[in-house]
Amino acid sequence: MAKKVKIKSKKPQGIGSKIFDVVNYLLLAILGFIMFYPMFYVFIVSISSSQYINQGLVTLFPRGINFDAYKAVFENQRIWSGYKNTFLYTGLGTLICLVLTAMCAYPLSRKDFYGRKVFTVLIMITMFVNGGMIPTYLVINKLHMINTMWAIVLPPAISTYNMIVMRTSFQAIPDSLVESAYLDGANDITIFSKIVLPLSKPIIATMTLYYAVYHWNSYFPSMLYLNDQKKYPVQVVMRDIVIQGDTSEITGSVNIIATNYKYAVIIISIVPILLVYPLLQKYFTKGVMVGAVKG
Repeated sequence: MAKKVKIKSKKPQGIGSKIFDVVNYLLLAILGFIMFYPMFYVFIVSISSSQYINQGLVTLFPRGINFDAYKAVFENQRIWSGYKNTFLYTGLGTLICLVLTAMCAYPLSRKDFYGRKVFTVLIMITMFVNGGMIPTYLVINKLHMINTMWAIVLPPAISTYNMIVMRTSFQAIPDSLVESAYLDGANDITIFSKIVLPLSKPIIATMTLYYAVYHWNSYFPSMLYLNDQKKYPVQVVMRDIVIQGDTSEITGSVNIIATNYKYAVIIISIVPILLVYPLLQKYFTKGVMVGAVKG
């Protein structure tokens, strides 16, 4: 005879709890709208007709939908050149950052590493004291990296904060696992590459996202160190179009004005990051939590 399963009903909420829930949901909805609407507005303006934009009739929904602005953007060779450079800087820069950050974090996570506390303090000092923009420029100029991609990808190679988070994540790996590998004849490189890194996928994915977003959005170093416009990333091209009003590439359509052309450029520049983020989202929370709990 089957046993009856008793299902406990939820304890009825008081009026105070219900009011709190309503206010909480209302505030979250307002905050969500405030954060979502600006990007939504940029998108609907980018696909709206110029006559409705000039009359200020585009607020919540697109009017006179067309994609002429996007067509004009993709016909702009500077955009394609900027995309190519941005993918190069982001891919190479993220790879260099991950390799150097992991190689720095691992020895600092080992208790048997002599002087690790001193090195940790020295590295942390750089979070509060840095060389400044002009000395950094002089160093890069002395190294003959001006107007090269190395001026973009090497200076931000290690983030102190990210290194500390990754070090804390490595410390969560049991010492017994590392000691067993030593007994089996493994060296430090083998342990690092075959044991530590495979067990640290969440934090590596999180750091990949952090570094990739930084390199993708970065534009000031390119303005500072690059002289050739053909080497500009898409963010600098977007800046020239949005801030300086360089819309000389607009041709052939009455539905395009500077406003929706600029907004189309903004949408195009953020799409790749929006596509990458969901792929790494499942690791994001776990990676940050693992790297922040144990210190």
